[in-house]
Amino acid sequence: MFRAIGRIFRTPDLRRKIGFTLGIVALFRLGSFIPAPFVDFENLQICLQGNADATGLYQLVNLFSGGALLQLSIFALGIMPYITASIITQLLRVVIPHFDTLYKEGQAGQAKLTQYTRYLTIALAVLQSTTLITVARAGALFPTTSGVAECSQLITDSNWYAILLMVITMTAGTGLIMWLGELITERGIGNGMSLLIFTSIAATFPSALWAIAQAQGFEIFLLVLALGLLVMAAVVFVEQSQRRIPVQYAKRMVGRRTYGGNNTYIPIKVNMAGVVPVIFASSLLYLPALVAQFNQPQAGQTTPEWVVWIQNNLVSGDNPIYMIVYFLLIVGFTYFYVAITFNPEEVADNMKKYGGFIPGIRAGRPTAEYLDYVLTRVTLPGSLYLGLVALIPLIALATVNANQNFPFGGASILIIVGVGLETVKQIDAQLQQRHYEGLLK
Repeated sequence: MFRAIGRIFRTPDLRRKIGFTLGIVALFRLGSFIPAPFVDFENLQICLQGNADATGLYQLVNLFSGGALLQLSIFALGIMPYITASIITQLLRVVIPHFDTLYKEGQAGQAKLTQYTRYLTIALAVLQSTTLITVARAGALFPTTSGVAECSQLITDSNWYAILLMVITMTAGTGLIMWLGELITERGIGNGMSLLIFTSIAATFPSALWAIAQAQGFEIFLLVLALGLLVMAAVVFVEQSQRRIPVQYAKRMVGRRTYGGNNTYIPIKVNMAGVVPVIFASSLLYLPALVAQFNQPQAGQTTPEWVVWIQNNLVSGDNPIYMIVYFLLIVGFTYFYVAITFNPEEVADNMKKYGGFIPGIRAGRPTAEYLDYVLTRVTLPGSLYLGLVALIPLIALATVNANQNFPFGGASILIIVGVGLETVKQIDAQLQQRHYEGLLK
């Protein structure tokens, strides 16, 4: 293992790519601590200390920004607008035929889709930065410290030009992050966007573990580490699991050459949806709390019963109703997303076009029905697995009262493991090209 790592640094091209990637990552983390213009940094730190365990509606975005959101930094929005834009563009393939046509055109069409994603990212960044600044001006950014005077004085200048400059700065920060991610993909190692998300989440691990050690004691800290390793091993096992459907290609003559006749397989992963269903479910569960927040009664009025029910059952993560709804949403979104991203009819048509068939299954419609049959049954354990992993932080809240400080669960552990595996595979492939021996055995 150590010899393989040594070969990485003895290979000039690979060493340069890794150094470039680490430099971009360091620049990305530096920007997360630079406050945006007209932000009172001292008041912000006071509010952060009093709100260390509760980030309210902004928990997911704050996680993906590596804590930069609540710092109101120039990179406050992080990579979240790009993630949202990518998901929207992918879903629009089902609604807009032009998007589906571009996707099937190959590299040229997908380059146009990427450009649309960039435009949508900037539009979402403008919207989200405006919302964030408005919430910060109203003193509602930190729910548990709403009565503290400093938390209503985070913005030093409320004039329109100051707000406009803050919106432009945060939007430009998102554009810069998007460009840095593309630079890593082109000149570094691994997928740039994924690595920046990985960096943001991994940056919160040391402080989260230290907070658990301070709040719960050293014994609970060791227990959390042991459970974290077990969860990580289980996630690696499931993420690598796949159902391989054998495919044979008939021999065909083109001139004097023979094509086909080889055997391959279609890999259907147990977790084909990745972390997207968890993001969908988390975002959807924030909507009732957001609606209830904007329907608070005026002085002297009684709170509506439906607002009380939402606040009691769909806001707190340790509530059984919240856990059940969250779990069911993840299962439903998993089936929905897999149905959109994997089209059995398209795969069956491509196999038939090139003379491929599944042994024992007729080509065409029977093949599509068989693929749909297998996909539906493989997705069931994958959706249950996603739901259980996402519930780990909520169970931690109910047992050791460490929801926000529990890093080994939910979207964070799925992204950490998934990006880590893909990056190691890329390094391994490049080592095999140069030394005929990779990083992995």
